[in-house]
This record gives sequence, structure tokens and C-alpha cells, in this order.
Amino acid sequence: MGYLEKAQAWKNFKGLDANLKKELDQMDDNQLKEAFTDDLEFGTGGLRGILGAGTNRMNIYIVEKATLGFGRYLLKQAPDAAKKGVAISHDNRHQSVEFARKSAEVLATLGFKVYLFEALRPTPELSYAVRYFKCIGGIMITASHNPKEYNGYKIYDETGCQLVPAAADKVIAEIEKIDDYFTIDTSKNHDLIQYIGKDVDEKYIADVKKIILRPNLKKDFKLVYTPLHGTGQVFAPQVLQSVGYDVVPLACQMTCDPDFSGVKTSNPENKEAYDEAIELAKKIGAKIVLATDPDADRLGIAVEHNGEYVLFTGNQTAALVFDYICKTRKELGTLPKDGYMFTTNVSSTLPIAIAEKYGLKVEITLTGFKFIGEKAREMEETGRGTYVFGFEESYGCLVSDCVRDKDSIQAILMLCETAAYYREKGMDLVDALNAIYEEYGYYLEGITNIGLAGLEGKAKIARIMDYFRTTDIALKGFKILAKDDVKLSVHTDYTNDDKKTKILLPTSNVIKYYLNDNMWFVLRPSGTEPKLKVYYGVVGKSDAEAKAKLEALKGEVMGIVNLIK
Repeated sequence: MGYLEKAQAWKNFKGLDANLKKELDQMDDNQLKEAFTDDLEFGTGGLRGILGAGTNRMNIYIVEKATLGFGRYLLKQAPDAAKKGVAISHDNRHQSVEFARKSAEVLATLGFKVYLFEALRPTPELSYAVRYFKCIGGIMITASHNPKEYNGYKIYDETGCQLVPAAADKVIAEIEKIDDYFTIDTSKNHDLIQYIGKDVDEKYIADVKKIILRPNLKKDFKLVYTPLHGTGQVFAPQVLQSVGYDVVPLACQMTCDPDFSGVKTSNPENKEAYDEAIELAKKIGAKIVLATDPDADRLGIAVEHNGEYVLFTGNQTAALVFDYICKTRKELGTLPKDGYMFTTNVSSTLPIAIAEKYGLKVEITLTGFKFIGEKAREMEETGRGTYVFGFEESYGCLVSDCVRDKDSIQAILMLCETAAYYREKGMDLVDALNAIYEEYGYYLEGITNIGLAGLEGKAKIARIMDYFRTTDIALKGFKILAKDDVKLSVHTDYTNDDKKTKILLPTSNVIKYYLNDNMWFVLRPSGTEPKLKVYYGVVGKSDAEAKAKLEALKGEVMGIVNLIK
């Protein structure tokens, strides 16, 4: 069915939501093509898209269709699936409350017990709630750090882990069987919907606090915290205060504003997200600014150093916290001999070097914390090792696997403890990071986000990936040692007569190049936004050398990318 036929089917539905009908009537041909040519697809973070009318947009019909497919999938997983139930939460975005409630009604009509949070809650708490109630699955309505025009839909398995591709494919197959998504029944068994809140909060917070390693450190420094209008405001400041930290929430961003009107961006990866918080920090003399994204699974920080506030990347924060955990647990005698650290193939390799020093094993997964959550589940089920830490470059980490998704509340507690530890030694976190660099080398990472929206953007991304997949590229200043084509599951070793071996990862449209001196770069289309991401990692003997290498590598790679039309 072409886009015009699909659009006409929407127009012909007499019960169409009034706001969507109004939008649909105002669309021109190009807008119809963008909204109806494709169907919204599951990516690394589930469904995520612009709110509006169309099969390629987030709206009530797409949510109901996805939930019906998910529910039918769950019913096939266990005979008591409906009795076990599903936990559902949401963030602060436009229509999040409605999407969460409608998801609950679809599942209740299918006979599922539903545990629906009474108000917005962080993604990690949803993951926790799935395990706490022994549910068969979970749903989180969120678009994470995307702009205000977006919303999204994440689905979780019975262990609180986002569905990995093999399971997600089965859900997609169920969704694709649904032809008429305008008349999905949501009217029955509403008594099966149970609202939850405070009791789960208390259990989750109590388990998160168990990660604290040195409870008696002095906490004589101020913090500024912002949830960027999102779910972190529910209890992040209170958790910090309850263990003795002097935290000042940024009032103008402590509101559930779906328009994010008090902040320039809702993404803590962007420096402008910190402008207002840093201004407050300067006024009160705060040493650290903490910012969580709207669904509070990611943490970004800015650290006061010599009168300036220095922003850390997700890689840097992870390395700093992981080094502290290893150092402290070794001193306390609690570092397991069979411990594992998990990371992704686009993340810094510095934590790998740290893990090797402390005798921990390392496993590398694809981008998407569901793959790390899957590893944590495997550890628990098989007993083959002990989970110690997991992280990905996009500002997410997990200390305790009581949650099976990245958790900014855990990250905040451990980051602040790390700061308190070094403060007693007369060091701030910049000093601490520099000490790590002095020991291991100056690891530096970067990323180029190439925005390519719409159908033509999607085609351009495909052309770029095909070029790197089929062409033997060369770099002037770097030696290419090997290449991973994860889509084809092939590793090519250029130092060994181009020997090819199989990659033991799920297939994904990702290409990684391994360079001399432990350097690398990766090309990967985003699974949640219309962009191509190019990741880089270099190592230098000094900060200046690492920065020069990074700029040179970016220049060479982008020089190739820009020639592809």
C-alpha cells in the first residue's frame, strides 16, 4: 500500500482523533510522504518518533498497535503471562500519560494484570519494578533525550531488560499481523489496572543505596542538580540529601514541562544543557553540576576546576567511577575474582585497560544497554561470573544489576562518592581523571553526528554505509589493522593476509575499524534519531597529542564521508 492509500485510510476512519484529523487535513504531499511511506520501526531504544498523524509517527494508534502485538507475544511466553502482569511507567513528554494509560487498557483487555505508576518515574525504576513484581514484561513511555517533538515506547522482558533483537523480532512479527489498528479494544477489565508508586520507590531507593562503598566520607561540598524537566526530579535530590550531600536543585527545571521551556536542550550530552545550572553553581560555589536526561537513565556532569566548570563525557565519567569502584573494592576485599565489566563497541577502551589491571574480565557488546542487561541476566542465570560494572559512551552506566538498564540514580550516588573520596585527598574530579590518564595514557574519544532526516536522509545513510562496507579505504596518518562488519558478521584482519573470522555479536548495521596504537573509529546509523553517527577513539602520550590525533582522525574520516553523494 502506497503512502497516499495509507493516508486516505486514516482520513476515512470516522473515529479518528480530532487533533490528528486536523493535522492530517493540513498536510501537503511531501508531509504525507514523510508520515506514511514507512512504518515506525523498533530501534536500539524501541519505538521513537515525532508526535503526529501517520504510520511513521508516534500517536495513540501506533501505541495501541504496538501494545497489542507486545501483549500477544507475552501470552506465548508463559501460560501464566497474564497473571504475572506488566509494569508501565512514563516520562514528562506530551501524551506520555495518555500513551501509558492506553497501553494499560490494551493489556487489561487482553486479561493482563497491569502495574501502572501513578505519575512519571525514571526508566531504571520501571526496570526495577518489573523484577520487583515478578512481571512478564514492562513498558516505558519515553523518548529519552530527544527534542520535545518526540515521544517513544520501550519494552522490557521479565528480567527488566529491554528486549534484545531476537525477542523484538517476534514482537514485530505480532505487530505486523495487526491490520486494523483503529478499532483495537481497550474497554475491558480496567479493574486489572493497579496504580503503584511510593512502595516501589522505597524498595528501589533502598536497593540502589546498597552500592555505597564508603558511607563515612566527608560530604562538605555543594552540588547543583537538574532533571532537565524530566523524571529525575521525583527523587534524585532526596536520595542525595538522605545520605548527607548538600544538593541544590535548579528550581526552574524541576517542573514536569513537556516543552522543556526552562532549558536550551533536554540532552545532557550537549553543553548548552548546563548553562542555567552552571550559573547557579557559580552563585553558590557548587563543586559539581549533575544533569539527568528526561527519563533519568543518563547522567552528565560539569566539575569546577580552577574557577571553570569542565564538562565530562560519558566515557570519562564511566572511567572515573569504574576506577574508583575497582580501587575501593580491592582495598575492602570485595572485588570478585570472577568479576566482569561490560562495555560496547563504540565506547572508550580506557575502562578495558582499568579492568585488566584489576584482573576483571571484559565483554564487548553492541550499542544499546539491552545487550549489557542481557549479559547481567546471563551472569545471574549461569553463575559463570559476577557482574561488577557496565557502561556505554552515551552517558549511561549500571553499578548494581538490581536494575537491568542504565541508571542515573546509581550513577549520581557513585559519582558523588568518588568526588568525596578524592576531595579528602585534596583533588577534584578533573585532577582524578588526569591521574588516571597519567597512569594509563591519554584516551580521548569523539563523535560526529551527521543529521540526515527524511527519506532522502535515510537513503544517504545507506549509501555511506555501503561505501565503507564495500570499499578498501586508506588513511594517511593512521594504519588500518582490522575491520568489523557487524551486519555481515565478518572480522577482517588486514595484518594477516585479510583473514576473515566470524563476529559473535547479533547482526547490526555497524562498521568498526581498528587502527594502530589502540585507536579506532566506528560508523553506525542511530537507532533512535535520523542521523549517522561516527565515533572515534585515540590514545596519546599527552593531552595535546591525543587532541591532535583526534582532530586528524576526524578530518580524514569525514573527508571520505563528504565525498559520498
